[in-house]
Amino acid sequence: MPEELNLPMACQGLMTVSEVAARWRVSKMTVYRMVHSEALGAIRVGHRFRIPRAVFEARNQLTRCT
Repeated sequence: MPEELNLPMACQGLMTVSEVAARWRVSKMTVYRMVHSEALGAIRVGHRFRIPRAVFEARNQLTRCT
């Protein structure tokens, strides 16, 4: 069973910085820089950033098209 099913509904569409970095094969610092420069939309949950899955997918589409 996927881990997402155990998360609250509001968190199911969110990815961690580590997950994004792993999918893009970049460092976590690169993802943090993108968040801070507003090149990647993110929300803050406590002291951590979460990237909405829709933002991640949209950014992937932009990257593939260019």
